[in-house]
Amino acid sequence: MRDGEIISQIPYPSPNPNVELFLVTMWSAGLKVKGLLAEPEGEEKLDGFLYLRGGIKNVGMVRPARIAQFSQQGFIVFAPFYRGNRGGQGNEDFAGEDRKDAFSGVKLLQKHARVHNDKIHVFGFSRGGVMALQAGVEFDSIASVVTWGGVSDLTLTYEERKDLRRMMKRVIGGSPNKNKQAYDYRTPLNELNQIKAPVLIIHGEKDTNVTFEHAKRLETTLKSLDKKVETLYFSEYNHVFPPAENRKMVKELSGWMKNQKSELNQ
Repeated sequence: MRDGEIISQIPYPSPNPNVELFLVTMWSAGLKVKGLLAEPEGEEKLDGFLYLRGGIKNVGMVRPARIAQFSQQGFIVFAPFYRGNRGGQGNEDFAGEDRKDAFSGVKLLQKHARVHNDKIHVFGFSRGGVMALQAGVEFDSIASVVTWGGVSDLTLTYEERKDLRRMMKRVIGGSPNKNKQAYDYRTPLNELNQIKAPVLIIHGEKDTNVTFEHAKRLETTLKSLDKKVETLYFSEYNHVFPPAENRKMVKELSGWMKNQKSELNQ
């Protein structure tokens, strides 16, 4: 069994007539993990796009319409549900070992017949932002990383989100005071010296789910390491953007992605 190898691929109802959707089961670190694969009509090769969802379990689950929306911009999109979800094996652990599902998603796209191997992009929303950065650290060849309302520091999340503390203690194994190592392991800020891909940070400054401080810490760290980073900050928006601005941002970040490449491919 090899990470990213597709075990089964079943057609899935698509909300977009120009995009085919498939429910995929893949191997990830010895586990059968589920996800959605989206392919625009045609046979031409396209950039790959790994979509990393936020939330945990059914909260923030991958939405077919969202995946199709990005695919219509000219990407082969794969969005893992993460282990333990929708019939997949294992247990989701909030950017711990389940990061390997993101890594396996990159490998799935690398194996895809219609994907340019040197043009795979990683996108993370909310909690998925941490995993997008983890994937960027893991793979030198990633062409770009985008975090939208993304978490960058798990200890900061614990401090700010009192409503998530019980879940985080259960899933991660205690509080940051009792298990600092587990929170550090899930916080990629200290590993960003290894990232080769340009990073785009999108964040609403009124975000109360993932505060603007996460974006600032990420930007400051990347700049201190002389990494390529761009930001799109919006003083008027919260965690979820209005529909019209959301659609505009999807087009803008998609265009930005297609113009990027890893340091290794420059």
